Amino acid sequence: MRVLDLFSGIGGFSLGLERAGMETVAFCEIDPFCRNLLNKNWPGVPVYEDVTELTYEKLQSDGITDIDVISGGFPCQDLSYAGNQAGIEAERSGLWSECKRLVGEIRPRYAVFENVTALTSGDDGRWFARVLRDLASIGFDAEWHCIPGFYVGAPQCRDRVWIIAYPSGNTTQELEMVGQIIHNRQVQGELGRMGRSAWDEWDADRSPLVGVAHGISAKLDGTGTWGDRTKSLGNSVIPQIPEMIGKAIIERDAA
Repeated sequence: MRVLDLFSGIGGFSLGLERAGMETVAFCEIDPFCRNLLNKNWPGVPVYEDVTELTYEKLQSDGITDIDVISGGFPCQDLSYAGNQAGIEAERSGLWSECKRLVGEIRPRYAVFENVTALTSGDDGRWFARVLRDLASIGFDAEWHCIPGFYVGAPQCRDRVWIIAYPSGNTTQELEMVGQIIHNRQVQGELGRMGRSAWDEWDADRSPLVGVAHGISAKLDGTGTWGDRTKSLGNSVIPQIPEMIGKAIIERDAA
């Protein structure tokens, strides 16, 4: 499956989806530090800068077609309890509308989005209702799951909502299979491994992205200032979660 990765950050979404067996065909990321890392770690994959200027026509003109999956962790600053909670229509989190636009233009088989769990409860649920209403208006249904980082062995809670959208032509039964596969992995303990092996895997998976492991100096690593590194790591998704979702999608698709 071919992936368009929006709000790509340092590539956590694509790292996970590619481990599941997918292929990233384009990124879109406005931060220069993150774009440099994407170019370094995914040489040859186009990195677009401004999501508001990205169109399917532009992608097609660059030879990027047959996009099966759109992914992205759109900005949370206006939704998070740690932010100003200005809402889903505010300047930064309002970029959700660009996700809706591109899904409507491209009409992928699946779209996978991530954000803070405050999205589901903010303004008495109206923020999340807006997301679901937007998807419905372009002919997409959705299901969602709140998955904390510690389910995959990360030494933090990092609870996030993951939204899996798909064209309304798919039956509820088909997409419930994705949710059931994810649930089964949780029950079987594929998630939530908090032993030493999970911590070792977490360190091994984290370090290739920006080289932040075991206190390596920014000067030795040569990939940017501590401010760049800390911000990009803090904004990144945990790759093991989109990997699990990607595997569930592929498993459902093959059923």
